[in-house]
Amino acid sequence: MTFLDLLYTGAARADFDKLVEQHPERAGEYDIALRLRDLIARHRAREAELSALYETAHDLTAIRDLDEILTAVVRRARQLLGADMTYLSLNDEVEGASYMKVTDGALTREFKTLRLPLGTGLLGLVAQTGAPYFTEDYQADDRFVHRHYIDDAVAGERIRAILGVPLLVEGRVIGALLAVHRTVRRFPAEEVSLLMSFAAHASVALENARLFARLDEANRTISAHATSVETAADAHERMTDLLLAGGGVAEVADVLAQVLGGQVAAWDPGGQLLAGTDVEDPERIVEVARESARSGHAIRADHVWVAAAVAAGEHVATVVLHGRATALDAVEQRTLERGALVTALVLVFARSVAEASERLGTQLLVDLVEGRELDADRLRERARRHTFDPDAELVLATAIVDGERGSASRAAARLAVQHRGISAEHHGDLLVLAPAADALAFGRAVRDALGDQATVGVAATDVAGLPAAYDSSRRAATALRALGRTGDVADDSSLGLASLLLGDASPDAVAHYIEASLGPVLAHDARRGTALLPTLEAWFDHSGSIAATAEAVHVHANTVSQRLARIGELLGPSWREPARALEVQVAMRLLRLQKL
Repeated sequence: MTFLDLLYTGAARADFDKLVEQHPERAGEYDIALRLRDLIARHRAREAELSALYETAHDLTAIRDLDEILTAVVRRARQLLGADMTYLSLNDEVEGASYMKVTDGALTREFKTLRLPLGTGLLGLVAQTGAPYFTEDYQADDRFVHRHYIDDAVAGERIRAILGVPLLVEGRVIGALLAVHRTVRRFPAEEVSLLMSFAAHASVALENARLFARLDEANRTISAHATSVETAADAHERMTDLLLAGGGVAEVADVLAQVLGGQVAAWDPGGQLLAGTDVEDPERIVEVARESARSGHAIRADHVWVAAAVAAGEHVATVVLHGRATALDAVEQRTLERGALVTALVLVFARSVAEASERLGTQLLVDLVEGRELDADRLRERARRHTFDPDAELVLATAIVDGERGSASRAAARLAVQHRGISAEHHGDLLVLAPAADALAFGRAVRDALGDQATVGVAATDVAGLPAAYDSSRRAATALRALGRTGDVADDSSLGLASLLLGDASPDAVAHYIEASLGPVLAHDARRGTALLPTLEAWFDHSGSIAATAEAVHVHANTVSQRLARIGELLGPSWREPARALEVQVAMRLLRLQKL
């Protein structure tokens, strides 16, 4: 290894020191190698500076967005200067202040919104005089006019050293570009020069933005009328096609957003969002929508336009245009009103289709669980009307809902549509049938949609097995309620014998059975803090083996014998006989299921 190798690989200073320690005869080369290393580092730094300045200059010709260009300028300046933070301010000549426009590396929200009167602080002084300034430690530098709120913001950012240079356009100061460090340090001349170069690029960007704005305004004025007419024609054609294709409210909102150049949202009359993005102050929107419904025209409310969607005198929805920088002209206003009319037609049509589909789907599911639809061809024809595949792997969820079932029924219908299935109310139960690979997962989706008061039993099935699947799923739901597990989900297999025994039982009946079979043991454990019940369970699990039971509950065999004797005293001498032992085991199983 030579010093040349280290220079080629860009090795650290420690590697050079190590090499000269190992080969003292090369000490004469050491100083030369270090000077070359520093020279290469300076060349690389200069290359990086020139590259960043070139990229910034390229941005001025390729990017029209002023904020994007200024953000790139501030970010690159921070990277090359190794600063903790950089920021750019613009002057407000009316207020006589300079305000933050772009920051990179700021820690606090207060600093990002800071406004400094011209002449105050280092930034205000640069923005006022048009001369660069820097300080090694701002808080301790009395050359600048300090104000409490400015010093507090600087302290919140932990700023110490600051370098500021002016933004100049035709000799006029329009703002400042600053770089800061959170440690005390000096700013060498090359850093001042580099920041001045970035400030020059930022000034060009600001001037270009002003010129582009004038040019854009002239172009908008020339083409405004033609654009409005073309927009109206395009909107009319697209909404007509959408209506004929059976599109929904979201598609109408997308078309309006595209042709009107903003964001569009649709609400129902009660203020519930149907499509699009939300806006501020929805209560105000509802008030303006009532006025629009009465007048039949779109109305401007502050920064949004509101148009009521009315069909046959019924206010069925509200369409809102927001996020647009300019006001609507007369042609665009009529386009928004036509969009509201199409929205009303879409909703009325969808409502009619949904009502008809729900009636037909309900009857189909009831016929299937009752075993009345046995003709395969007729079944497929009826299923086709609901985009329901009768040949798929199906899951039937039966939900028992406590309290009012209206909203739960509507939620079940929506969930069925989402899963390409059908739903129905049957004998007070809510049924949802849909293709699903995991029965319990589908059951949990149904429970989540219907709410915590819905207890759901599920069964995987095919069309022919739906009557049996209904019995199985309802039995599981009823057993869950009997176990006190309202709001839970299960199938026959997860409940085992309990599903068969408790299919029509009540929670009181289960509690009474457990008390009659295990009451004295449970009371003894609760009162004295003993572990008779776990010992009893382990004894049954290990076929009455004292040794295996002792190992399972981690006690001596004599202790197990003593506990079994105590259980005999509490339950009576017949508890080991087959019939009584079965009752005790069933009670323990029910107790375990209650605690799941």
